[in-house]
Amino acid sequence: MSETWAAGRIALVTGATSGFGEAFARRVLAGGGRVIATGRRAERLDALAAELSTDRLLTRVLDVRDQASIDALLSGLPAAFADIDVLYNNAGLALGLAKAHQTDLADWETMIETNVMGLARVTRAVLPGMVARDRGDVMNISSVAATYPYPGGNVYGATKAFVRQFSLNLRADLIGSKVRVTSIEPGMAETEFSVVRFGGDAAAASNVYKGVHAMSADDVALVCESVLKLPAHINVNTLEIMPVQQAFGPFAVDRGA
Repeated sequence: MSETWAAGRIALVTGATSGFGEAFARRVLAGGGRVIATGRRAERLDALAAELSTDRLLTRVLDVRDQASIDALLSGLPAAFADIDVLYNNAGLALGLAKAHQTDLADWETMIETNVMGLARVTRAVLPGMVARDRGDVMNISSVAATYPYPGGNVYGATKAFVRQFSLNLRADLIGSKVRVTSIEPGMAETEFSVVRFGGDAAAASNVYKGVHAMSADDVALVCESVLKLPAHINVNTLEIMPVQQAFGPFAVDRGA
């Protein structure tokens, strides 16, 4: 990794306590940047701060579902971290794989509140500063599920389709500014994602990736780093990535009717 590509940049990372968020935070720090690492699990943030032990890392507990939590975070940033120019909207989750008519409505509500409203709240809070400074990158973590439906993906896929379309509409609103927006859309990546989806069942989560050389969280962070390294006049609108062993299935056809 380059030691200087992120020098002078300040990244706010949501969902930095594991997976894509933690991996991206590590890459920005390794590249010489500053990171505001946020998440709901204080013990994970404390462990990250203790391990990395750098004054370029600021950790803060944040619940993106709570506007007051977002407001308190931004109003309380020290001057050295105040001018955020990379927003890494990663906080999100999938819950369950039940069919739409069998699912727990509370799971849908949690996914919508986190993946849609949480991302929108943080973006709305950070974006005015980027526009005023006329620089910045908004990186929204979507998913291949935004484009390709699968059984049980119902609301999760819909929330990620929102992230994709929201990113494109931000581009339309930001024309005339130098703020860039990218929708990052990963496929199979072995993180805590499936553990959360299966309610903590590690065996079920492990089975998802059995026999597959899935992407790692750092693989996705590496791709995000490559986007940020591009010349300032280039905007990557959407970027879909998959492991080589993942592709697309045929249409489902019910021949019993």
